[in-house]
Amino acid sequence: MTLAIVLAAEPAAGRLTERLAAQWRRAGADDVRVAADLTELADLVADATGPVLVSGADLVAHTAVLKHLATSPVGPTVALVLTDPPAPGQATVREERGQVVEVGAADPSGVFGGALRVGAADLPALADAARRAAGGGPLGAVDRLVADLAARGTLIFAQRVRLLVAHRVGDEAQRAAAESAVAAVDEDRAELKLSVKERDDFFTTFFVSTWSPYVTKAAARIGIGPTGVTMVSVAFAVAAAVLFGTGGRPALVAGAVLLYLGFVLDCVDGQLARYTRHFSAWGGWLDTMADRFKEYVVYAGLGFGATHAGFRYGWALALAAMTLQTVRHMTDTWYGALHDEAARRPKVVSADAGGIGGKLNAASTRVQADTGSVSYWLKRTVVFPIGERWALIAIAAALFGPLVALVAVLVWGTLAFAYTGGLRTLRARWMRVPVLTTVDAGLHRDDGLLARTLPTARRPLLLAVLGALGAAGTLVWALLAVHGGGDLPVWVPVLALVLLLGAAQGSRASHDGSLDWLVPAALRAAEYLFAIAVGVAGRAPAWLIFGYVLVLTLLHYDLTARLEKRQAAPPLHAATLGWPGRSLLLAIGLIAGYASYALATLGAYLLVVFVASVVLAWVVLPARARGGVRSPG
Repeated sequence: MTLAIVLAAEPAAGRLTERLAAQWRRAGADDVRVAADLTELADLVADATGPVLVSGADLVAHTAVLKHLATSPVGPTVALVLTDPPAPGQATVREERGQVVEVGAADPSGVFGGALRVGAADLPALADAARRAAGGGPLGAVDRLVADLAARGTLIFAQRVRLLVAHRVGDEAQRAAAESAVAAVDEDRAELKLSVKERDDFFTTFFVSTWSPYVTKAAARIGIGPTGVTMVSVAFAVAAAVLFGTGGRPALVAGAVLLYLGFVLDCVDGQLARYTRHFSAWGGWLDTMADRFKEYVVYAGLGFGATHAGFRYGWALALAAMTLQTVRHMTDTWYGALHDEAARRPKVVSADAGGIGGKLNAASTRVQADTGSVSYWLKRTVVFPIGERWALIAIAAALFGPLVALVAVLVWGTLAFAYTGGLRTLRARWMRVPVLTTVDAGLHRDDGLLARTLPTARRPLLLAVLGALGAAGTLVWALLAVHGGGDLPVWVPVLALVLLLGAAQGSRASHDGSLDWLVPAALRAAEYLFAIAVGVAGRAPAWLIFGYVLVLTLLHYDLTARLEKRQAAPPLHAATLGWPGRSLLLAIGLIAGYASYALATLGAYLLVVFVASVVLAWVVLPARARGGVRSPG
């Protein structure tokens, strides 16, 4: 149940209170109350059990603005932020990476818009803040409230107003001007435009978003939800993969067209969610997982097609592309977490503004601000985002075939990884934020029971790098041995396994180094390379090795999606054995001469555990909480 409270302690309260109350109801509030002061607001909050929406009575805005605030998926507690010049009594705010990092800032990036949504977990802090702020001060009542809430360290996300209208008014003339501005905007047309991301990549911006809103509008009219669009997008990608594997120019061209259309639908599902305001944890999780599954199925199709065309190492290229992209995504996730944590610690970030990290940060900020410049689009493109990857695959496959498409993805992906990795490493050393101390490092490292039984060692990054090097060395040795017609000496995988287990000793260490955000990605690379080496040394079919690594990526993207959405561990995570346990079982299978059976059996087991965990997490447990049985939607 969502409670909305209009704080009628402002000069214009008598004129706007009823209007705001009616707007909150249309925005989705289940119950709307009017509080005369902060003490009464605190009493109302104390009895609330769900999210609470709070606004002053001096706000004139489109109902859609309030609905966007009420349904914002960025976080549980969100504040409206405006670009209007601050008036007396209004709190200024500084925003970084979508977070309100300071209220009453000397260098503000906006002004508090007089409305916020507070998640259930932050309600006790809201009630305490209301009682503390009730004593008065230079700011208005609702501004004192958000200032005190921020001072308590509450994580507050920013909701900016774009295309729509929202203004705080202090007199009759301002109210009339704001109402005229609201009436001048077509609310539905603005909402459709807002469904498109404000900042996207070059290919998506100019070759997809120019017409995808029409598809979004049509889908909304016929009643297809975001999940349905996602499923159609998956079907298109699978069909494209089959066509890429079939070979022949007509099939390759048709596959490229389907891949492009699948990417358009991949954009439409998010646009549709934003347009209809139908957000859910299930939908966000599914979108993340579907994106990766689609891309890797396409890699499989290209690998099969290249092999079918006579290239011996088609599957090897597909495996390399999948491994590279997964490791890149792991670094993206953890660097994003690092940067978010740094944004909440501005004094740490600005400690060495004259160093190379500070200069890189300042340069990046300037480029990101100049959205129409060539440097802005080059920066957006060089990192090889998903739109550019799918465009490159489609064009290269249609014109030159699967082999060229895979090589092109690997070359550009490697260069992009080197570029982003180098710059982020320099900036991370400058930020000096131990991000892994703020999360369950053991969970997101995917260590498992075996790692927890080993003695703890320091320097987790060094151990992870040694483990990755050991896995890479085993792979190289296996490739040379098999290529030369020989067998892999037993001591080679044993030595690599020892190095891997050495990396597991860092699971309980304090991840307080400036580069420890690289640890999860290094461990992913180590496990994948070791599994590939086991498959190569055991002469397992290439498609089986690919399938096993694909299952591993699903497990790891599940963890990544949950980290990004701040969700708990998967219900059956312990049953996945952790990367040390899985690697140990594969090594035993290789030494015993049953590498293929080990890959097939363990891969099938992990897939069953993954599917069962998904059903438990998104169907069974929510149904129990509701007292009934329903599928996620």
